[in-house]
Amino acid sequence: MRTAALTARLRGEALGALRESTQSGRELDVLVIGGGVTGAGIVLDAVTRGLSAAVVEAQDWSSGTSSRSSKLVHGGLRYLQMLDFHLVREALTERDLLMSRIAPHLVKPVSFLYPLENRVWERAYVGAGVALYDTLATVNGAKRAMPIHRHLTRKGMERLFPDLRHDAAIGAIQYWDAAVDDARLVSTLIRTAASYGAHAASRTELVSLQTTTGGAVTGAEVVDLETGEHIDVRARHVINATGVWTEQTEHLAGSEGGLRVLASKGIHIVVPRSRIAGTAGLILQTEKSVLFIIPWSRYWVIGTTDTPWEQELVHPVANASDIDYLIAHANTVLARPITRDDVIGTWAGLRPLLQPGTKAGTSSAKVSREHTVASPTPGLTVIAGGKLTTYRVMAKDAVDFAIGSRATTLPSITTRIALVGAEGLEAVQRQSRSIAKKYGWDQFRMDHLLHRYGSLLAELLDLVDADPDLANPLPHAPAYIGAEIVYAVSHEGALHLDDVMMHRTRLNYEQADKGVGALEEIADLIAPVLGWDAEQRAAEISAYRERAAAEHAATLETDDATAERVRLMAPDIVPLTPVGGLDDSAPPFTPGPGRKPGADDSPAAPGPAGT
Repeated sequence: MRTAALTARLRGEALGALRESTQSGRELDVLVIGGGVTGAGIVLDAVTRGLSAAVVEAQDWSSGTSSRSSKLVHGGLRYLQMLDFHLVREALTERDLLMSRIAPHLVKPVSFLYPLENRVWERAYVGAGVALYDTLATVNGAKRAMPIHRHLTRKGMERLFPDLRHDAAIGAIQYWDAAVDDARLVSTLIRTAASYGAHAASRTELVSLQTTTGGAVTGAEVVDLETGEHIDVRARHVINATGVWTEQTEHLAGSEGGLRVLASKGIHIVVPRSRIAGTAGLILQTEKSVLFIIPWSRYWVIGTTDTPWEQELVHPVANASDIDYLIAHANTVLARPITRDDVIGTWAGLRPLLQPGTKAGTSSAKVSREHTVASPTPGLTVIAGGKLTTYRVMAKDAVDFAIGSRATTLPSITTRIALVGAEGLEAVQRQSRSIAKKYGWDQFRMDHLLHRYGSLLAELLDLVDADPDLANPLPHAPAYIGAEIVYAVSHEGALHLDDVMMHRTRLNYEQADKGVGALEEIADLIAPVLGWDAEQRAAEISAYRERAAAEHAATLETDDATAERVRLMAPDIVPLTPVGGLDDSAPPFTPGPGRKPGADDSPAAPGPAGT
C-alpha cells in the first residue's frame, strides 16, 4: 500500500471520480455522507472490502462532533452501572485493538484515580466494578493492553495527585484507559482509506439525494464549496453518517422514515498542566453524570457538561454558565481551586443522542444501546448514535447493512488494517534518539512528533531536509515546528488557515490567545503551498481573527441563545483560490462558478481539505 497524501491533486481526482460515476456510468458501490469518525471509518471499511467508495464532508474533516470529544478511548465505567456488559466489553475490545494494532502511535494509555469517600462499602463496591472492567477487556482471550487496576491509600493517592484536597477522599482506585487526539484519528482514517483507493473530498456539501420514481436512492448531488461546481454522483448505496445532521440529511430523500437524533452539548475547558499538581487523571461522580480531569499533553482537560442544544449546529460554543459549572465541580476536590483566569481554552461539541425507535416505514437491522443502523428508503442507509471508541464496529455494521447479502462474501477486515503511521512505528521509535540528535530536538519534541505522525515522521523529515528552518519551533506557538504547519497543507488536506488552527494543530484552545499571535508566521508557511496571493492571505487571517474574537465573546455570555448570537458575528470561511502548490503534477484547473479570479488562475485543481 502506498501512503496517500491529501493533496490538491488527490482531491481533484476524487471530485473527478464523482463526476465519472454519472458521466461514464461507473457508479460507486458506496457513497458516504459525513467526514467525522463514523464516516471515515465507513469509507475505510468499504474500500478495504474491495468496494469502490467515496466520502464527502461539507466542512473540514472532523469539524463536527469528532473533533470536540473528551479525547478518550474507553469502555465507559458508567455503563457498568447500567449493567450493559456487552457494550463495555465491545468498547474495551476496540480500545485495546486501537492501542495494540490499528493506531498505537495515536492512542496512548492514561491512568485515572477514582477517589473514595467511604472507607468500607465504597471501596468494595467500586473495586468490584473496576475489577469487572479489567476482566471484560480480556474476556475474548486478548493480551492485556493496560496495567491492572490497583487500590491506593490516601498517601498513595496524594503522591499521584498532590493537588487533591486532603479531605476529599480516604484513598482511591487507579485504573487505566486511553486518550487520543480525535481530529488526528479522523484525518488518519481518511488518509488510510485514500491510500487503499477511496475518494475523499472535504468542503463538498450534499445538496440533494437522487431517487427513482419509487423513492429508491440512486445517488446524490453535491457542490464543491471551493469552486461552486455542482456534481451529480451515482452510487448503489448511500450511507448517511452525519451525526447531529442525521434528520436533515434523511429529509433530502423525500422520505418520512429514518432515525430520530437530538443534539446534546458537552463542553470542556483547558487548564495549563502546571496549574494542577498531578500525574494521573481524575474521574468524579456528579449529580448528572461523570466529570473527567484528564492529563493531556501540556494541559489538563476538564469536562464534560450534558445540556440540550437548540441553536445552530455548526460551531457550538461554551457559555459562561457551562464554564462555571465545570470549575465549581472540579474545585470540590482541588486543594488549590482554579478560576476563570486559569482557563486558557474551551471547546463545545454536540453529541448525537439517538432517540428510541425509528420513524414509520424504516427497516432497522442493528440496534444497540449506543447506535442504530437503519434504512428509511431503499438505497439509503443511516447510522446514528455511538461513540468515538466504537467507530470501527459502527462502520462494519453500516457497510454490512448497506450491501446486504454481499457482506457474507465481502466481510469486514478492519480489525487487521493498521492506519497509516502505525506500520514501522517500532523501528522509528528505536531510531528516535539519533533523529533527535540530527535535528536538534529534545525528548519532549520527539515524543510529540512520534505521537502525532508515527512512522509518517519520515515524510516530515523530508520537508525539514529540503528546508532546515522548518525544524525550528514557531516563535509564537513553540509547541509546533514549522514542518508541521507545512505538512498540514501538503499532506493532511488542510485548505484554510482555520483548518490548521482548529484541527491539524489545536492552537484554537491550546493558547490563551487562540493562536492569534502565531497567525502571521503560520500564514507565511502555508500561503506558498496553497498558492495564496496577498489578498487571500489577508482574508484568511482576518477571518480567523474575527472567529477567535467572537468565540471569546460568546464565553462571557450566560446562555446558549445569546452566546450563539455573539458567535455568529464571526465570518464564514473565505473561499480558497485553488492552485497546485507543492503538487506540481496536478492537472490544469478550470474555474467553476462562484470562484473569485486571482492573480494567478493557471496552476491546478482545487485542493482538499494535532498533541
